[in-house]
Order: sequence, then C-alpha cells, then structure tokens
Amino acid sequence: MMPLLFSLDDAHPLLSPLCRGLHADAGRLERRRFPDGESYLRIHNEVTGRPVLVLADLSHPDDKFLPLSFLCDTLKEMGASQVGLVAPYLCYMRQDCRFHSGEAVTSRTFARLLSQQVDWLVTVDPHLHRYHSLDEIYRVPSTVVQAAPLLADWLGERQEPLLLVGPDAESEQWVSQIAARSGHDYVVGSKVRSGDRQVTVQLPDLSAWHRHTALIIDDVISSGQTVLRCLQALRAQGLNRVDCAAIHGLFADRIEQQLTDNGLRRLITTNAITHPSNTIDLSPLLLAPIRKHLAAS
Repeated sequence: MMPLLFSLDDAHPLLSPLCRGLHADAGRLERRRFPDGESYLRIHNEVTGRPVLVLADLSHPDDKFLPLSFLCDTLKEMGASQVGLVAPYLCYMRQDCRFHSGEAVTSRTFARLLSQQVDWLVTVDPHLHRYHSLDEIYRVPSTVVQAAPLLADWLGERQEPLLLVGPDAESEQWVSQIAARSGHDYVVGSKVRSGDRQVTVQLPDLSAWHRHTALIIDDVISSGQTVLRCLQALRAQGLNRVDCAAIHGLFADRIEQQLTDNGLRRLITTNAITHPSNTIDLSPLLLAPIRKHLAAS
C-alpha cells in the first residue's frame, strides 16, 4: 500500500523529493494553537492499514516534540500499520553523560520518550560522541545515514585548490572521510571551550597552503562560534578565501552576519534543516534506508 508522508513543516525542502522518490502521498494536517497555547491537531487522511512516515528535523525540539508526539500517537490510534520517523537532524545528543552532579542526561531521556512514539527511525549524522551507536539509547530500529559522500562529491565539482579544515578534534571524523573520498588535503585544529559561546581555536602552520581556498567542515553549526574562531584563525595566517560547509546548520544568534563580516565567502549546508544556505540534497541517501524500514515493519 502506498505510504503517507506527513511533515511538521510543509515547506521542508525534503518533503517533495521524498514523496516523489517513495511514491508516497503527502499527508494533510490541520494545526493551530488555542488561546491558552495548547495545540490542536487534526489529520485529514484515512490512515487505517497504511504505512506512515513523519518528517521532522527536530531542530528547536522543545517547540516540536509535543506536536510530534500528538501526531504519532494519533496516527497509531487511527490504525496506521507503522509510523516511521525521518529526522534528518536528531536533537538531544549533546548531553551524553553526567558531567556534573545532578545534571539530566537528556540524550537518554529524550531517546526513551521518542522510542515510545515511533516504530523506527532514520536520521543523518547524529552527534555520536560517547555513544557508539543509537542502539545504545533508542529502543526502536534505527539507521544512521552518512552525508560525507555527498559533500565529497560536491567538492569534486570545484576546480580551485582546496584545503579542508576541521576546527576541532570532534570534526576530524567528518573531514577525514570527505578528504579521503575527494582527494583534498586537510588539517584539524584544536579547540578550547570555556562556555556555550566562548571558544578559542588554534590551527597548525598553514604556510604550505597559502594559495588554497580553505573550506571549514563540521557536522553541526549551532552557535557558530567555533566556525567564527576558526575563520579568524585562518585569516590570521593569510588564508583569505574561506568557505564553510556543514551537514546541519542551526545558526543560533544570527551568526551568519558575523561570519560574513569576518570574511566568510560562502556557507554550504545540506537540506536537513531549512536555511538559505541549503545546497546539498540528502534525499538520494535517505530513500534506500526508508524503503528498507518500510519493507521490514
């Protein structure tokens, strides 16, 4: 039976290509808020016996989780044969241990809550640091899609000499994968974080690459301070042609303007999260794992 695909955001750039690629019908939702702030949700499709997908990028999750829960629970109550979640950006992966006494390990709590709502999960490059896989915290089948091949293929189309730059040790896994596939040189900096928005970045000697364009690569741009400090460190060493590519662009605090003011030429992101910088389409990577979950459930 043809699947239904609902989205919490009707304008999400992945909605149309996923509908086409999966031969899915676009679900119709009615949503609004009551005067007291509570959510109203109504599904305008017959879902009994049909497989259903929900597309939700889960950036700014505190505003999205309740509507997502209401939608998934209602779909199950109305008789959907399965409810799968396509979350190109998966939130609450940062707090993966208790760094200080009394802290909530929100990654585990969120995973338990979300696992109650869906039958399976497909996501793109979650920020796995101390977890080796999502199976450690999620109770439903999950597939992690790697966006590095798409970024590498995009880089292969550029003619100018490039130096790939990872701003910190955590970014090395992304940069090294992309460099191995694209054939470009890469370096990795070191970062010291003293607060959510206070970071310093140091880079190795870059004198051998003065004629190159530097491309900062990271998995997530959140506050953007790491990218900003990396950009400043590159320009301090004489690399004045600097671009930045990221898998997930959150761009808190309107950091884009600061990056431009400090000399960044171009921002490139995937369409995991809607943003004017969306350049790389993830849908070709998402179709196969989604089909696999649909067939298995």
